[in-house]
Amino acid sequence: MSRAGTLSPDQVKGGRRHLVTPEGVDLQIELADVGSRIGAFALDLMFMILILIAAAYGLGSMNLYDNGLGITLFILIAFLLRSFYFTLFEMGRRAATPGKMILKIRVAARGKARLSAASVFARNALREIGFFLPIGFLFGIGSGGVDGWMSLLATIWAGIFLFFPLFNRDRLRVGDLVAGTWVVKSPRPILAADLVTTDKPEHEAIFAKFVFTPAQIDTYGIKELHVLEDVLRARDSEVLADVANRIRTKIGWVWEAGESDVAFLRAYYAALRGRLESKMLMGVRRKDKFDTR
Repeated sequence: MSRAGTLSPDQVKGGRRHLVTPEGVDLQIELADVGSRIGAFALDLMFMILILIAAAYGLGSMNLYDNGLGITLFILIAFLLRSFYFTLFEMGRRAATPGKMILKIRVAARGKARLSAASVFARNALREIGFFLPIGFLFGIGSGGVDGWMSLLATIWAGIFLFFPLFNRDRLRVGDLVAGTWVVKSPRPILAADLVTTDKPEHEAIFAKFVFTPAQIDTYGIKELHVLEDVLRARDSEVLADVANRIRTKIGWVWEAGESDVAFLRAYYAALRGRLESKMLMGVRRKDKFDTR
């Protein structure tokens, strides 16, 4: 339930990293492997090429090449696509381009919960310098003499940027290092069926003990709902107890003797989810606890 988190670099194992929120919630994330990142980038390049092919065909069908306007428009489309394709998609809700979505990876901020537009812009600006610019040199210059040396330098320059993720433990490319981001696995969340199930008698008895006021439920939003879902799925007793106590304090809940932390969190999760879903039906989408809607 946090606005920001801090990274624990000493707690590293394989591709997993620990993101500890200010409330003490330890959320484990898994870094995307290099193969997935290369595959996503290749898919995005393919999509960009397909868009350019479609644009070229569309301009041709309108007979715009006869007066030179078609060439100008095609160059403009290519420039806009190359400059803003990655940035616009990664600034979206999923923080992922179509290629990343297919391979179930996404961009995330290192050491904080929110990915800023400035970070996305910075990481993609470095892609221009580290990939597209040297590739342009390679395809735009000849061989031999000065051109040959320029080709060699462009190859070395592109190679440094391309293989940089292989030489650091967090698999960061230069753009990630500068922007404070990394690429993590983002599999489709599968909610355990028993988190909100109330049709069993024992569940009905447990949930009936917890009646929350609208004000208590409205303390949190969609972002905190997802965090709570992860906590419940992980089933770490220490984390469950810590989160339960912090929610109780935040909403002013009076704890009763023998009250189960798991039961409390499941009941609050069900109430929060139901409240948010009912609001969304009315067109109200509360992003997090800082959203006053």
